[in-house]
Amino acid sequence: MRVLHVAAEIFPLVKTGGLADVLGALPQALIGQGADARLLLPGLPAIVDAVSHQKVVFEIGPCFGAARVTLRLGRMPYSKVPAYVVDAPHLYRRPGSPYQASDGSEWPDNAQRFALLGWVGAHLASGELDPAWMPQVLHAHDWHAAMSCAYLAAHPPATVATVFTVHNLAYQGLFPSGDFALLGLPARFMAPSGLEFHNQLSFMKAGLKFAQHVTTVSPTYAKEIATHEFGFGLDGVIRGRGADVSGVLNGVDGTIWDPATDTGLAARYSADQLAGKARCKQALQAELGLAARADAPVFGVVSRLTSQKGLDLVLAALPGLLQRGAQLALQGAGDPALESAFVAVAKANPGKAAVRIGYDEAFAHRLIAGADAILVPSRFEPCGLTQLYGLRYGTLPVVRRVGGLADTVVDSTESALHEDRATGFTFDAATPAALDAAIQRAIDTHAQPERWRQLMRRAMAQDFSWAGAAQKYMALYDELASRQASLR
Repeated sequence: MRVLHVAAEIFPLVKTGGLADVLGALPQALIGQGADARLLLPGLPAIVDAVSHQKVVFEIGPCFGAARVTLRLGRMPYSKVPAYVVDAPHLYRRPGSPYQASDGSEWPDNAQRFALLGWVGAHLASGELDPAWMPQVLHAHDWHAAMSCAYLAAHPPATVATVFTVHNLAYQGLFPSGDFALLGLPARFMAPSGLEFHNQLSFMKAGLKFAQHVTTVSPTYAKEIATHEFGFGLDGVIRGRGADVSGVLNGVDGTIWDPATDTGLAARYSADQLAGKARCKQALQAELGLAARADAPVFGVVSRLTSQKGLDLVLAALPGLLQRGAQLALQGAGDPALESAFVAVAKANPGKAAVRIGYDEAFAHRLIAGADAILVPSRFEPCGLTQLYGLRYGTLPVVRRVGGLADTVVDSTESALHEDRATGFTFDAATPAALDAAIQRAIDTHAQPERWRQLMRRAMAQDFSWAGAAQKYMALYDELASRQASLR
């Protein structure tokens, strides 16, 4: 099975969220299942510099406002997965994030930048750019790659099946309707049945409308986005796709996230040998200046500091958490007001709360390994990876029961504890009181060491490897490719 993954980010080269982790792991897992999987990535500086053995595949020339566009093929530096790179210096070789300048403003030509990525994806998939390799399935990820589905639909019949994965519906790739003229699509595509969305142009809608199958990163999220509450105005489009929308739960890369082999930890440990977990906690408390108390449960946060992630709920619940003798260890960045508020809490509570603004991958590992519990109180959460890392490290998740959080954490009810199924603590209402009640249950359980160890061992026994997700995707690819072949 030949599969082309089109995306704007990939770990460890370019990362703003979980999308990069998925692209860093899923193609490798598919190759492990026997697929011939390749990547198509924009020529961002970190990507152009790191992809090895690049050779020119096609000189595209002037395109989407770029004077020169070249398609190259190389290999990822760590996984050796084959990767096509769209080298367009005018559009991609810039400082800042893939989507924003260093001051946080959106790049004004993002429509052209990501239309080009989709255009190259479509033409590569149709065999026009690399005659030596043509995929059976094009798999586009999030709005940045969604236009590949529209460009393929504009020139039927296509011989390639298409899958579009929604990683986060909140980010939709919205542009002024006048930008449609830059895309080179037939006029019929700028209609409510196409890309038009409330007098704007929606790249996300391109994937939702024109991919043969739409997936999300968890089964529960696939259901949620068809509702008004979670659909961000696109729920009607999603409901209209019916059975063509499904969820495949993300996995965890066990070569990166494994406390038994993680060399960055103060001590390594496993479900059978938990002593190292206590040493990791001691090291974290020392590193952050928290009081060296084994009996004080450490609640960790590794997150964007936004209301979507429920960090305002954490802030409101913090007084109760600290009054009960627990500690907070937080790493994150985002809303300046939330950043300032958390920093103020840490200054006012030395030895009890510690905050690091920013993101450091190595420190994230140490924090998750050293904390007793991990807070993920999201208002919505397509999949969530932090709680999966927590489970793998025996750091019990405290989560709101939405999206992938609902699919991966089993609440510590009496029946679940009795049946040895419980892996964390969940709550329903997006309120400080509901989060506070879940935190209280976690603190009460932490005071029962044998029960806490039972929860840790059950959490660490969960299998959220990428192999399971890859098997589900391979079955979907086979079905779609067979269906597409029957139409020829």
